[in-house]
Amino acid sequence: MSTRTANRLAWGSCALSLVLTALSLLLLILNLSYPNAHLYEPWLDNTLTAISYAPVGALIASRHPENPVGWLLCLYGFVISLSYFSAEYAIYALLAQPDSLPAGEAMAWVFSWMLPLVIGFSTLSYLLFPTGRLPSRRWRWAVWLTVAFIVVGVLLGAFSSGPLTDLGPFRNPLGIGSLANIYSAVLYTTFSVLLVAVISTVFVRLRRAVGAERQQIKWFAYAVAANAIAVVVAYVIPGLIETPPWFEWVGFALNNIVIPAIPIAIGIAILRYRLYDIDILINRTLVYGTLTAMLVALYFGVIVVLQRLFILLTSQQSTLAVVASTLLIAVLFTPLRQRIQSFVDRRFYRRKYDATKTLEAFSTRLRDETDLEALNGDLVGVVRETMQPAHVSVWLHPDPVLKDKNKRAVIRESGRDEE
Repeated sequence: MSTRTANRLAWGSCALSLVLTALSLLLLILNLSYPNAHLYEPWLDNTLTAISYAPVGALIASRHPENPVGWLLCLYGFVISLSYFSAEYAIYALLAQPDSLPAGEAMAWVFSWMLPLVIGFSTLSYLLFPTGRLPSRRWRWAVWLTVAFIVVGVLLGAFSSGPLTDLGPFRNPLGIGSLANIYSAVLYTTFSVLLVAVISTVFVRLRRAVGAERQQIKWFAYAVAANAIAVVVAYVIPGLIETPPWFEWVGFALNNIVIPAIPIAIGIAILRYRLYDIDILINRTLVYGTLTAMLVALYFGVIVVLQRLFILLTSQQSTLAVVASTLLIAVLFTPLRQRIQSFVDRRFYRRKYDATKTLEAFSTRLRDETDLEALNGDLVGVVRETMQPAHVSVWLHPDPVLKDKNKRAVIRESGRDEE
């Protein structure tokens, strides 16, 4: 495929996905104006997914057409936008304004078999990330299982009689009663196997990869971890324990914020834009995530303790508990951040931490050392310890004038008066 053809196909599919998403939002606004219309609840998730995956996929496919990951992201964005459009179209044509638009039941039927495509294309893109190839031939079964799941899942979904999730009272117009349970079993069982396969391939690649490929996988793993944490906060915790309304709003906002994280991470990894910034990002996330959790827990814990104390002493609550907690957090912020930063550096970035300490010690010796031969040996030792090269040597210019200037510079740096 020529570069020109790849550009046209990639950006054409992106434009089609964005147009379908825009039309879906228009239909959503129209549906909201009718009280008898059903609200398609995942509208925001689908919108964010379509406008993030489709452009990133087009950018990768246009620049690296040989890498199938970009094309799979384009297909994923298109399928999401088509699923969203078919849902809003069916709701408008069958509930909001019956018989106002043609083929309402046909669009509901299209929606019925979109989910296997969504799962399949996303799974294939993750299995092949970042090189466009599997970690080894032993993982071919995962690709064949995904392809078989797409084919079987689409056929079962197209003729399953179960209710169409998120479409309210609609059922598949071409549904066959005996296929509903089979479709559910195939969907959930195969999805679980594919999820385990994707997670396993990421760990296998991360264990074997070095250099740039290791940084690429770090970007993807970081984005997946962010999405997993958002899902736990938004859905798992509220489902297990009773949470206040503000916690649910925070979980909802966090879940939507991190939706574009995976396609953006994939784009950065494959295009290698600021690839090595991931280590800084992970470090800051560990530090400030831990710091935020500790300060929030301390803040509310101190408030609860002080309020109970005020109730015992004065039989009423006091705003002094909030003021005292705020002042305590302000005082503890900097020292606690420094301690957490030091712990993270020692625990997770030990080599970098040791290298920093070695360089600091060498800087201290450099201020007091005047012998160039001794500095030569110290410099070689520091480079070996921090960078661990295969070979290291120091070249000194043979010109005695330059050597004399270097010696004078070292002496002036050390603060001595004699040569």
